[in-house]
Order: sequence, then structure tokens, then C-alpha cells
Amino acid sequence: MVDLLRERRRGDQAEAERLAESLGIVLSARSDATADDEHDPEGPTLSSEWSRLQALRGETSDDITAVDAALDRVRLGTFGSCTRCGSPIGVDRLRARPTAELCIGCALVVDS
Repeated sequence: MVDLLRERRRGDQAEAERLAESLGIVLSARSDATADDEHDPEGPTLSSEWSRLQALRGETSDDITAVDAALDRVRLGTFGSCTRCGSPIGVDRLRARPTAELCIGCALVVDS
């Protein structure tokens, strides 16, 4: 599971770097006073692309935070235990969501 978390962390970090580069390109294009993307029928406006990339960057940042928290739980010896009630988190749940902090029971309570 640790290897899976580390690989996911590397992938998330690579995605964050790609998004930062894309945001830089859009920012540069937005600062171009001659850009008239509002009337470009071929694609999204720079503003909508900026918003889309910002949202993806936020999701990626959240994913990195979740993976780092899971790796911290591994180091502390608490990985696989529910952070709310202390019960074991099911193996199937951890396979599906290696960053899961809550057992199914607590997740259902929190989400309702």
C-alpha cells in the first residue's frame, strides 16, 4: 500500500507541475492586450480555461494533501485505522481508496 501511495504522490506532483505550466501559458496569453479570445469560435475563452485549470489545480492539491496524510499515518502506525472511531478500515476500502481516513460506518455518518 505504501508503494501505491508513493506512486500516486509522484503522479499527483507531476500533474501539479503540468497544471502550473499550463496556468503560466494562459496567464501570459491573458496579458496579451491583442488577444481576442471571446470571439474565437474554435475553443474555450482564456477566462474559462483559467478557471478550469485552477479547479484542477485545487483538486490535485487536495489529492496531494490526502496522500501525504495517509503516508503520515503509515509512519505513525495508524494507517488502516479509522481516525474517528479507531476501528479497522476494511482492506477492500483501502484498496479502492488508499487515502481513506474513515471506516465505512463513520464515512456514512459523516456524509449524511
